[in-house]
Amino acid sequence: MGRVTAPNPVIPVPPADLPRTLGELRAAGHRYRTVKQELRDNLIARMRTGADRFPGIVGYEDTVLPEVERALLAGHDLVLLGERGQGKTRLIRSLAALLDEWTPVIAGSVLNEHPLHPLTPASRARVAEAGDDLPVGWLHRSMRYGEKLATPDTSVGDLIGDVDPIRIAEGRTLGDPETIHFGLVPRTNRGIFAVNELPDLAERIQVALLNVLEERDIQVRGYQLRLPLDLLLVASANPEDYTNRGRIITPLKDRFGAEIRTHYPVELELELALIRQEADLVAEVPEHVLEVLARFARTVRESPSVDPRSGVSARFAIAAAETVAAAALRRAALLAADSASRSGSGSGPGDEAVRAEAAVARVGDAVSVTSTLRGKVEFESGEEGREVEILAHLLRTATAETFRARLAGLDLSGFTDLVAEGTVIETGELVGSADLLRQVGTVPGLAKVLDRLGMGDAPTPAEAAAGVEFVLEGLHLTRRLGKDVTDSGRTVYGGRG
Repeated sequence: MGRVTAPNPVIPVPPADLPRTLGELRAAGHRYRTVKQELRDNLIARMRTGADRFPGIVGYEDTVLPEVERALLAGHDLVLLGERGQGKTRLIRSLAALLDEWTPVIAGSVLNEHPLHPLTPASRARVAEAGDDLPVGWLHRSMRYGEKLATPDTSVGDLIGDVDPIRIAEGRTLGDPETIHFGLVPRTNRGIFAVNELPDLAERIQVALLNVLEERDIQVRGYQLRLPLDLLLVASANPEDYTNRGRIITPLKDRFGAEIRTHYPVELELELALIRQEADLVAEVPEHVLEVLARFARTVRESPSVDPRSGVSARFAIAAAETVAAAALRRAALLAADSASRSGSGSGPGDEAVRAEAAVARVGDAVSVTSTLRGKVEFESGEEGREVEILAHLLRTATAETFRARLAGLDLSGFTDLVAEGTVIETGELVGSADLLRQVGTVPGLAKVLDRLGMGDAPTPAEAAAGVEFVLEGLHLTRRLGKDVTDSGRTVYGGRG
């Protein structure tokens, strides 16, 4: 699983030593293979060498990927079923990496026809006429992947093609393939074509794919064009859409060789690995904060208040991590500006001022996530108006679980003693690290806490403040400290009065 990224738009330049004519291609000993043979051979080669078969895919090593590999080895077209945010599109796009880096094509062919296996009458005529002098082009594997998001307005012309009236006006006949403006599927010939959210495709449009999957030919406007397409067809679908909002017609389901179910990360560590890999963090986010967010996402998925049929995307935890990092960066910038203002400099924050408060996320920064990310969660009917309240409760649950998992067995009496005499500790979004640490002072057991949190022997003040705030919040959630939120948004920890 992972974040979906668009294919690289830069077209690579073929190496100069590749054959440039059909004669040179034959002399080089090139052998024609279908796309599925190519995928099978390259997958087996990676298996034998131990190379990574699906780079960037996290959490599927023992479940989904073996099924995908068996489908590819069998030469099956496949459909991936899973809730949103399970990395289906990312996995589909990764299949293109199993294609040969470069493959020969008849120069100028719209259908990427192989010089040793021309499809259209025009290309066969060119090969017969030019012989070994036929110009050969080279297609990079990044250009052999096609994709269409299924929408209700998708037409047969978009996918398969339609008659071009201009070419008819030029004198060509309807039975001539040259009169056809080919759609996305035939233009991805000798590659991989993906249909995302297949159930959203109108049933009459799904019918147009039947011949593509079985007979491997296409029909346009009632004219059957015997063009044996060479491609791997892959589709994705949400099981909820599969059964309710739309459906995959039975004949089309029957033509897919493999139906593979995807899932969310099974283990907490896999959820964390996915966040680390995919989140674009603008500030440091300590491991214990990432763990809180990972547990939070898992807790939301398991909540009875959340619609399980919709799922909670992996993008939820990724966006949460990016949000708390942004909150830390905002705090650092505002504190630097405030410091500059109080010093009377009259200047902006500047690099030196920004560095005065390092941008390190704290557990309190996660509070904003409950409001900014509620749109990513589908709640059960009857929970209207309670969305933020529910998410806030689940966030507290995740924080308490992380606190117990990370700091179980440690003597934290030094922290509770801080407020034993009525003293309070104030923190919050705009409370600087130095201010928080000054209030705490020297706390017995702090070094062991920071070590447990993975901050090493010499944590920065901002890291130490993040650790202190985590302990204070954990002690509050386990009913050993009191907590109050002021009108200004600051958090005050004190004794349980």
